[in-house]
Amino acid sequence: MSVPRGELEALFRAALAAVEPGRAVRRAIRRDGTRLEVAGDALPEDAGCVVLAIGKAAAPMAAAFADEAGERVRRGLIVTRDGAAASPVPQHVLREAGHPLPDARSAAAGAEALALAAAAESSETLVVLLSGGASALTSCPAPGVGLDALRETTELLLRAGAEIAELNCVRKHLTRIAGGRLAAATRARATLVLAISDVRGDDWATLGSGPCAADPTRYADALAVLSRRSLLARVPEAVRRHLEEGAAGRQPESVKPGDPALARVRNALVASNRDALVAAREAGRAQGLATRIVTEGLSGEACVAGRRVAALAQAVRPGPPQLLLFGGETTVTVRGGGRGGRAQELALAAAIALAGDERVALLAAGTDGSDGPTPAAGAYADGGTLARGAAAGLDAGAALAENDAYGFFAREGGAFVTGPTGTNVMDLVLVRVAGGT
Repeated sequence: MSVPRGELEALFRAALAAVEPGRAVRRAIRRDGTRLEVAGDALPEDAGCVVLAIGKAAAPMAAAFADEAGERVRRGLIVTRDGAAASPVPQHVLREAGHPLPDARSAAAGAEALALAAAAESSETLVVLLSGGASALTSCPAPGVGLDALRETTELLLRAGAEIAELNCVRKHLTRIAGGRLAAATRARATLVLAISDVRGDDWATLGSGPCAADPTRYADALAVLSRRSLLARVPEAVRRHLEEGAAGRQPESVKPGDPALARVRNALVASNRDALVAAREAGRAQGLATRIVTEGLSGEACVAGRRVAALAQAVRPGPPQLLLFGGETTVTVRGGGRGGRAQELALAAAIALAGDERVALLAAGTDGSDGPTPAAGAYADGGTLARGAAAGLDAGAALAENDAYGFFAREGGAFVTGPTGTNVMDLVLVRVAGGT
C-alpha cells in the first residue's frame, strides 16, 4: 500500500469514528438517577418510551438508546437493511428490508412502524431514531399505487441521476409513512427524533423522506420532478394517475408546515457529514498536513465533480503537503451497462484528469461502506491509476463511458472495500497534495 493511500484510509477511519451511531446517540442523552434527558428534553419520570429505529444505522442507534434509557424503553421496532444488525436489542423487534429498492418487507415494515406509532399512549414518548436508507426500508405504498409500481419508479429515478431531494419528493407522495405522516399517526405525548443526517444541508423534510417533518412539496412538485427527468411517460400508470389525482385535490396531501400534528415533535441532529469532515481535518492536522474543508456541498454528476476536484488539487501552489476535504453526495446518470457507484465514478473521472501527476492522490468513498451495486465503498486514485489500469489491459475512458468504475478499479487495485460501517453521512473525498518548492 502506498504511503498516500495508507494515510487517506486512516483519515477516513478517523472520520467514521466521529459519526459512529452509538457514540452519537449517547452524546444526546443525559441520565441522572431517575431523570432522563434526551436532546435537552427532560422526559417525565413516569413516562415510558416507544422506540422506532429506521435506517442503515438503526440497530446501533437503538442499542445505544436502550443502554442509556434502560427500563424507560417499553417496546421498540428496528428496521434496517440486510445484515446491518449485529445482535438483538432487548424489548425491540428487528425487521430487515430492501434497500435501495423497496421490497415486500419494506412495505410490511412501513405498515408496522405506523402501527407502533399509532399504538403509543398519550403518556408515552415516541422516540424515532432516523438514519440514511429509511425511505426505502419503510416504503409502504399509498392505496392504489402498489409495491411494484413504487419500486419501478424508484429505480427509474435512481438511474436517471435524480438528486435525493427529488427522489424523496416523489416518494413522499407515493407512500404512507413519509412527509410527516408518521408524526400524524401517533397520539404520544411527544415525538423525539434523533437523526444521523445523510442529506446536504441536514434538511429534516428530506432526511428519510421526513416521516416526522413538514413537507413543503406538493403532488405538482412530484410531477415536475418526473417531467424534468423525462420520466413522466415512463413511470407506471398507477403512479402517474395517483400523482395527477393528488395534484387535482383528489388525494390527501402530505403534512404541511403549521400542522398541529407537528407541534409535539422535537428534532435533534446527532451526527452529520460536517462532523466527519471536522474529524478528518483534525486527524490530518495531527499528521502535519495543512488541512482545509473545501465544501460540504459536493453535488452534481459524479464525473463532473471528479474533474472539478482534480482541477482544484492541481491548482494548489507548491508548499507544505496539504489535505483537501470534500463532503456531500453526487449522482450518476446511468447510460452504460457496467457496475459502479458515485464515489468510484468520481474517483475514475479524477484519475483521468490526474494522469501522470505525481503530486495528487485521493480517496472517494461512501461513509456507509456501500457505493452503488458493488462490494466497494469507493476507490483510491492517483497520477499512476491510468498506467496501472493500462498494464492490466483496461481503458479508463471506456470504463467511465460504460459506468463501469468498479470493473476498472477492482482489476486495477484501487477499489476500497470496508464492508458495512454501521453509519451513513453521505460521501467523503479526501485529497492529499504532496509538498514541494
